Amino acid sequence: MKQILILAFLLPAFLMNAQVKTPQPSPSCKVTQNVGLTEITLEYSRPGMKDRVIFGDLVPYDKMWRTGANKNSIITITDPMKIDGQDIEPGSYAIFTKPGKSSWEYYFYTDTENWGTPEEWSDEKVALKGMATPMNTKDEVENFTIGFDYLRDGAAKLGIAWGNTKVEIPVSLATDEMVMKTIETTMAGPSGNDYYNAARFYRENGKDLDQALTWMDKALEIRGEKFWILRQKALLQADMKDYKGAIKSATRSLELAKEANYDNYIKSNEASIKEWSSK
Repeated sequence: MKQILILAFLLPAFLMNAQVKTPQPSPSCKVTQNVGLTEITLEYSRPGMKDRVIFGDLVPYDKMWRTGANKNSIITITDPMKIDGQDIEPGSYAIFTKPGKSSWEYYFYTDTENWGTPEEWSDEKVALKGMATPMNTKDEVENFTIGFDYLRDGAAKLGIAWGNTKVEIPVSLATDEMVMKTIETTMAGPSGNDYYNAARFYRENGKDLDQALTWMDKALEIRGEKFWILRQKALLQADMKDYKGAIKSATRSLELAKEANYDNYIKSNEASIKEWSSK
């Protein structure tokens, strides 16, 4: 009897929390594509044709379309690029289109939080817009598809396809300039920050302090006198029992910290100078 009462008590709660799960009519999709050195991510839903006429019927001509189903389709780029010759900055954008019989309009919209098209369209949120020419495809694309093709080091085509219709939008990136910059930076050797971080790691982990001091001096040579680098040099010199050198570095760090109004460095240097002066 007791077990029956417990079951009677738990069953309503179980039924309230139970959920029937069914497949999505328009499955969501997330695709990441590298074009040259740039990562581009597409997030969209993929409705099916299901024996329907798509453009001119299910998707009316000359009306703004979410370009997919459910939430608006989103493109995210990591580097500046050009869409059909127009500049666009890194970020996330909703892709809206206005399909037509002979031409499509497309829009990259800065507001990505829409379920479908925006209730109030704002031209100020249009980061880029352009025109594309639709083409008839020999084979039907059953599920709506956005993707990249014709991949090159610095170029690709963004394709939007469904049914027997496809549009392609040229994309280009400054891959050559990006590669040349990495080559120049690498061939020039480590940066001042690289030397500083390596020296600090060596000091904090009790490794070769002589090597750490060489790297710290190299960081100062490249970056110039910075109070935080001089502070680390002072601590390194103190670890090496060079208190005279540590006081000199800390004194200069203190002067620069006062100019920059960095109280923490002012207090730390003053305390260290007082401590090391008694050594």
